[in-house]
Amino acid sequence: MPSFYTSLRTVSKYAQILFISSSSSVLGGTPASCTNPQISCQNTTAVADTCCFNAPGGLLLQTQFWDYSPAVGPSDSWTVHGLWPDKCDGTYDAYCDPARSYTNITSILSAAGVTDLLNYMDTYWKDYQGNDESFWEHEWNKHGTCISTLEPGCYTDYSPQEEVVAYFQKTVDLFKSLPSYTWLSNAGIVPSTTATYTSAQILAALNSPRGVDVTIQCANTNELDEIWYYYYVQGSVQTGTFIVTNPDGAKSSCPTTGIKYLPKTSGGSTPPSTTTTSTGASPTTAPGTPFSGRGTLQVTTGGKATGCIISGGTWYTTGTCATFTAAALGSDFTLTSSKGKCAVQSNNLVCGPSITTATVFTNSGSNLENSGGETWYANSVPSGSTQVTVSSMQQATSLTIAWKGA
Repeated sequence: MPSFYTSLRTVSKYAQILFISSSSSVLGGTPASCTNPQISCQNTTAVADTCCFNAPGGLLLQTQFWDYSPAVGPSDSWTVHGLWPDKCDGTYDAYCDPARSYTNITSILSAAGVTDLLNYMDTYWKDYQGNDESFWEHEWNKHGTCISTLEPGCYTDYSPQEEVVAYFQKTVDLFKSLPSYTWLSNAGIVPSTTATYTSAQILAALNSPRGVDVTIQCANTNELDEIWYYYYVQGSVQTGTFIVTNPDGAKSSCPTTGIKYLPKTSGGSTPPSTTTTSTGASPTTAPGTPFSGRGTLQVTTGGKATGCIISGGTWYTTGTCATFTAAALGSDFTLTSSKGKCAVQSNNLVCGPSITTATVFTNSGSNLENSGGETWYANSVPSGSTQVTVSSMQQATSLTIAWKGA
């Protein structure tokens, strides 16, 4: 197996250990037997056996949605988004094994006989557009294929797709141990059409049961709609021990005050995007569909529209906005300008002939996302003919980049 070297992390970052490892068996072969496994992201030397050590994606995120417009899932529960293997610095790989990119998750789970798991997912792992199967495919293909300990070579007597079952079972097991609605409610934070909360209140309510922090995300500037929980893993995802830890690299898109936690029955400003879904080949896309066809990338900072992204990927506040072409890639997309392909390179948004491999982007509604969410950064607001580099790493000025169809 390949070896990986990851940055040293201080073990005192995590406060408690969560055992969710071997209670759920998976049909088929046997996962790797791990003797004295190391904790992911804690190694000081290279670890060769990535069947017993999650690398490079050693920071596991269990992510949850609060979809209120349209309302998705039970009114008194958050729903599953996924299980993401981020690198130890908060960046991540995606779509790591096209050969295991499946379009039949429901059939795989049904064939494995895990009807209880599938029934639970039918209630708590929902797509806001009603296409649960497409959502599950997206999560496995983009994130599940990047978990090193789930590779087929990590099993003895491997049965095809059994690692898919393990991925969804582990995600659900983690989700069941994270009752976000109850924890918020216990702190007096309940869905309301009138009340608002501070980020400190929300974070404190979610820190209290676990002793570590989370990342929260907001749609439409101030409407709470996501929670990200973080773990290191000692051993494999299938049989190892999940250890709670603090965020590393991800930034919240929520304001410090005035956060709304809207009831699922009330609706919000506009539907938040849990995932974009593919409904098969079509000669056209729906009018106004974000990141389809041709459009411009409009920048907003401090609540005001402030220029746009031009063809090289930089931020400009005067002149004509560049036109970009969004090309679907599964449920995500790539971007191209007149200068060439676009990518996040060394944390900066760049478009041009030097880009040989375009970044596969995701979106939250009409907003372009990076690995940390829909918030981008720059060292200042450009003025006059000045162009400013846009980055996924935190800097003095925060901004969002929204698609406007041509």
